[in-house]
Amino acid sequence: MMLLRGCMERTTLRRIRKRKAENKVYLCAPVNSLVEGIYEQNIPFYEIKKHGDFGLGTFNDLDGEMMMVDGNIFRVGSDGKVNQITDEDTCTPFACVTNFQPAMEETLEKELSYVDFLKWMIELMPSPNIFYAFRITGEFGYVKTRSVPKQENYRPLVEVAKEQPTFEFNDVSGVMVGFYTPSFMSSLSVPGVHLHFLTEDKSSGGHLLECRPRNVRVEMQYLYTVELSLPSNLDYLTWDFQRDIGKDLDKAEK
Repeated sequence: MMLLRGCMERTTLRRIRKRKAENKVYLCAPVNSLVEGIYEQNIPFYEIKKHGDFGLGTFNDLDGEMMMVDGNIFRVGSDGKVNQITDEDTCTPFACVTNFQPAMEETLEKELSYVDFLKWMIELMPSPNIFYAFRITGEFGYVKTRSVPKQENYRPLVEVAKEQPTFEFNDVSGVMVGFYTPSFMSSLSVPGVHLHFLTEDKSSGGHLLECRPRNVRVEMQYLYTVELSLPSNLDYLTWDFQRDIGKDLDKAEK
């Protein structure tokens, strides 16, 4: 009996380890470099695709908001328009991706304010101390997004965000992709819930600022492992990181 119990415990432990290995989030650079104004890391998207098929980020020089859905990469420009890109000649200073394998699914069939929607999403999470990936598909009564214009290096993100073009949609269908990052990881990725939106016809979208979901399906993946690549370019290696990351992100991302 003791031998059988020991074998079962070892089998369970192996399954847990395998599950954790599969549920991994990859960051090609810490978000603090973006906050400081390092907008050129020249990390190719073919490298990003080795680590996931689902995620978000931006492009060199902050030239658009990035979404990856089912391995396809979309760019939302500062005019709000979308184009699908190839990964051969495109680079990013920051991307957060995973191989999306949802562990649970919930349906919301009533319209909620953005504040109540975020509260509802957070209540779905068993713990605030791990990462989560979200795919939210369906109908929205209202969506507000942004996409910042192309920038020169070294201008802090919080200053760039003051000039961000915003876009509003009423009675729209689409998909949101994003992540939840624990607050103690704020130097690595945007803390809390961070979402990007793509309309159903793939014509517009951007970084989510506000929404009112009406009838949506929320798929959620638990992410137990974080893989972080640190940039090797001169800007990053010689930078003196001094900004208040949490304070700047709170202003820039909302």
